[in-house]
Parts: sequence; structure tokens; C-alpha cells
Amino acid sequence: MSRDEDNTTDPPVDGQPESQESLPNGLDGSTAEYDIDDVYKQLQLIEETVTSDAEREEVRRARKMLKRVPGSDHINKYTTRDMGESFVGGVVFSLPLLVEDGVFEIAEWFAEHTIAQVPIFLVLNVLFIGVLVTGLLYAIDVREITITKPIFGFIPRRLVGVLAISLIVAVGSMFMWGRLHEEDPATIEQFGRVTVIWAAAALGAVLADILPGESKGEDISEMIDGDDK
Repeated sequence: MSRDEDNTTDPPVDGQPESQESLPNGLDGSTAEYDIDDVYKQLQLIEETVTSDAEREEVRRARKMLKRVPGSDHINKYTTRDMGESFVGGVVFSLPLLVEDGVFEIAEWFAEHTIAQVPIFLVLNVLFIGVLVTGLLYAIDVREITITKPIFGFIPRRLVGVLAISLIVAVGSMFMWGRLHEEDPATIEQFGRVTVIWAAAALGAVLADILPGESKGEDISEMIDGDDK
């Protein structure tokens, strides 16, 4: 057999790749790793590029199925169930503090220490609550939360919801249990008491919202848009 005949190779079969180099990354035995979030992002890109309504609907269906796969850390929707979970978490975390007189002492500290007539520690406590909730939602990698349809174009709905619900829990529980007016405090001291309970309620509300993952149900914005039609 001649040397030229030894160097000949069979032509590739139609529909098969000539070598593993033509395979997508990660399918050729390489060390590339992918998770559910990568697939979800790829489906989002596909949905933006397809032109057929039927194909777009199929991609959306695949995305909905992917959300139910265990191990997905993606949270896109903000539903009434999320709000309910925040309410329950806020109540659970705030109840133990309602019977503690230390709340009154902290509130007195807030009211007494001022700089240029501004209760600086009270202001810092409110800022701390906002930073705590924002950090747990968007900075710390607990869940990958997508901000969709923000209020005024830049305020996340979930952030507003968690802060508002936990504040309602704090004010409502303090008032209902008679802890807001006990010992006839000044208005600034009353607000200080609320912020102490608010901090605990906010922590419980945000954890109860994000730890279970994405809730089933319709997004609040879709419910509102549906009512407007």
C-alpha cells in the first residue's frame, strides 16, 4: 500500500461533526460547567430573537418549566404569596421583642442623643434597616433576584414591599399590644420604639420572602395590568 493511500481519511458523514472541536463548549468533554441559571439566561436570549409567536410561546413555556426545577436560585416574580410570607416572617421575628422593656430603653437613647437637634442614632437605625434589607435582597448571594418593572423606573417593588409590610407589622403590633403609648412617651420616642421592632420585623420579612425561592402565582404587576384592561 502506498504512503498516499495511508494518509487518506474517510469523508465526514452528513449531519455529523468532523471532530469534537465543532461541538458547543461543555459538550466536548471540556471542564466547562453550567447550571440552571445559565440555561434560563439562554432561553431569555432566544425569546428576544425569535419572531414567530408560536416559537416565542414555546420558549416561555420552557422557562416556566425551568423555574420549577429544584436547584434554581432565580427569583423573577413578586407575588401576593411573597407578601404573605414577608408578613408572617415579620410577625415571627418581632413578637419576642414586644414584651421586652429593653425596647423602651433603646428608644429613650435614640430620643436623648441628638446632633443639631437631629436624633442621629434614630436616623442611623432607619438607614440600617434599609441597608440590611437591600443587602439581603440584592448584594448577598442568597438568591439571584431580578428587578422587574420597578416603581418610577428605578425603585424595586420587592424592596418597597418588604419594608412597608415589616413597618406595618411593627406599628400594628406595638399599637395592638399597648406598647406604643405605655408610660406616655414623646412622639419621637414612640417612633424610636417602632424602629426597634421594625428592624427585627424587616429581617424576618426579607428572609421569609427569599429563602423559600420563587413563589407560585401571578406577578403583582400582571394582576394590576389585567385589572386595567
